[in-house]
Amino acid sequence: MSVRPFGERWRAPYACDPGASRGRLFPEAVSPTRSEFQRDRDRIIHSSAFRRLKHKTQVFVYHEGDHFRTRLTHTIEVSQIARALARSLGLDEDLAEALALSHDLGHTPFGHTGEDTLDECMEGFGGFDHNAQALRVVARLERRYAEYDGLNLTWETLEGLVKHNGPLLDAEGRPTLRYAARGVPLAILEYNAQQDLELATHAGGEAQAAAIADDIAYDAHDIDDGLRAGLFRIEELREVPFLAGLLAEIDARYPGLDLSRRIHELTRRVITRFVEDVVAEGERRIAALSPGKAEDIRQAGDTVVCFSKPMKEADASIKRFLYAHMYRHPDVMRVRAQADDVLRDLFRRFKAEPELMPEEWQADLPRDDEPRLARRVADYIAGMTDRYAILEHRRLFDVTPDLR
Repeated sequence: MSVRPFGERWRAPYACDPGASRGRLFPEAVSPTRSEFQRDRDRIIHSSAFRRLKHKTQVFVYHEGDHFRTRLTHTIEVSQIARALARSLGLDEDLAEALALSHDLGHTPFGHTGEDTLDECMEGFGGFDHNAQALRVVARLERRYAEYDGLNLTWETLEGLVKHNGPLLDAEGRPTLRYAARGVPLAILEYNAQQDLELATHAGGEAQAAAIADDIAYDAHDIDDGLRAGLFRIEELREVPFLAGLLAEIDARYPGLDLSRRIHELTRRVITRFVEDVVAEGERRIAALSPGKAEDIRQAGDTVVCFSKPMKEADASIKRFLYAHMYRHPDVMRVRAQADDVLRDLFRRFKAEPELMPEEWQADLPRDDEPRLARRVADYIAGMTDRYAILEHRRLFDVTPDLR
């Protein structure tokens, strides 16, 4: 495989080309040593928000064990899978990696519990959405550069970050699916007014690769973490036909294998089968579409990098199992309830007494603008790690749940 300038590998004509990027909101001189997408990736890695992922919950709070996934380790696994898919399908690996690394930057402490809690706290003030928050992080909240707020990422990275799960608007401009009831978040609409991200089209193939990599990583590592936490037994996974087949394959080849190795053999097969399926299905769809440029992927009218129908059902079956046996397990739900209390307490207290926030979070904050105050408090809390949220709660309240 040929290597291009900046160490880039061969790209298909339908891949996003960093040399033909639509640019940045604030124009910058090109780098002599890195492509535009490599620069985006590096800016994401060096951001404060990326470092904080180390102590943000995936499913288990940090003190429950050193071997469970955090948002950071999940993100690294997604990045590895996204690069593998991009490489196999002739997409730009660096853009796929940048999107994988940034896709969870808007997540709150305590996993999806935190997002649900902040969304309820922000009712009447525009709600809270982690995809919109990720855009706020990279476009506004990161303050590292002398000439602008945010990371000033390329158009391709920003459109992928916002649209990796599909278009946000239909052809008539109406919000789609998850935003149909409440509308597209204001943060996305405000940014889109400055730089049109074409919300009614699909994202490029690299964003689609990052999105499906997220699903694959979730399925595999939540099976792994759930088993190691004792939330369910490995034999219970036979309820899922896809997993039952993999377990039969492992047991036939390695009879008597110890549990730890058996778990690993299962999760690595889950990843392998899913990746191979996405590559095969992606190749099939690309051949049928015959795209000559990246825009053809965006205008295809459907996702191009995705599971085949049988594997889509396997993915859905795994998620149903995990929802029932892991995400709604009494032990997990107990910690979720405690985390909900912590964040609600913090939101109410900071909203009532914003002077309790650090000085930089109080700056230019008019006390008579309640929506702006609420959003500032949500931004502050969303950026917290689990540990910092607990420490802040202990500072402000007499009793803090132990989240165990």
